[in-house]
Amino acid sequence: MEYFDITNELIIEREAKKRVRERQDNRESLKTNWEIGKLIVEAQGGEKRAQYGDKLIQNWSKTFTEKYGKGYNAVNMKRFRQLYLLYPNGSTVSNLSWSHIVELLPIKNNNERNYYINMVELNRLSIRELRSLIKTDSFGRLAYKDKNNIELIDTNYHLTIGDMIKDPFIIETNKNPESLNEKEIHQEIIAMLENHFLELGFGFALIGHEYKINIDGKIYRIDLLFFNYELNAFVVVEVKVKELQPKDISQINFYTNYIDKHLKKDYHNKTIGLLIVKKYNKLVLEYCTNNDIFITSYKLLKQEVN
Repeated sequence: MEYFDITNELIIEREAKKRVRERQDNRESLKTNWEIGKLIVEAQGGEKRAQYGDKLIQNWSKTFTEKYGKGYNAVNMKRFRQLYLLYPNGSTVSNLSWSHIVELLPIKNNNERNYYINMVELNRLSIRELRSLIKTDSFGRLAYKDKNNIELIDTNYHLTIGDMIKDPFIIETNKNPESLNEKEIHQEIIAMLENHFLELGFGFALIGHEYKINIDGKIYRIDLLFFNYELNAFVVVEVKVKELQPKDISQINFYTNYIDKHLKKDYHNKTIGLLIVKKYNKLVLEYCTNNDIFITSYKLLKQEVN
């Protein structure tokens, strides 16, 4: 008898059941908190009156805290109320944990909050990852044409590359950014984007770093080649540590055309090019007429030690 294998199977089964129970507990906890918020609003006389006066919450929280602990203190009771007021249809945030909700409730801008909720849903973000996005102002750096109309995602939600690109991209390094030469800067940016897709966007799968293409016996290397399953397209990424030059646009256009001809299938969308540069050149930008090429900048920051 393989005692180790049997033990391993038992542990796997227990851990799987544990995760299912945790998801169920989270749904029940969130549902209960939402329902408590609804009852508070109704007891206070409706949505308009619930915005003012917390005497009821103070009284309720004192009683419930004495009976059931600090999870029902005044701060949390106000959060329950706010959750209901923001999302009277509780199903819109049913997949988030209460810990996620606590991080999101202080955000006053509805579009900003919806953006972070979408990011949690699409990427299954941990609390730590969500905090990092908020801290680095991921919403504020979006290159959205319209940041005032961000809907919560549903099954019919269709993304574009414009929904993902940030400006600037935040690149954290454990080295002093001021001491890095151009080659080191390039390496730091490539390593960051290669290993942390979240800063780049969602739905990215890495195809290759310094992806080699052979044309008439000459080897060219694409900095990063991704496939994005949300966009159903290859994405060519080139990093330039200097100001944008006309040759940079020609180069990435050359690469995207090659991928379209040699890798793209009929059921894929057209290949997208993304240039990440140190600095824009407005005169050069005027001559970039290819709608499938996008240009943004980067910012190097010293990584904080926790």
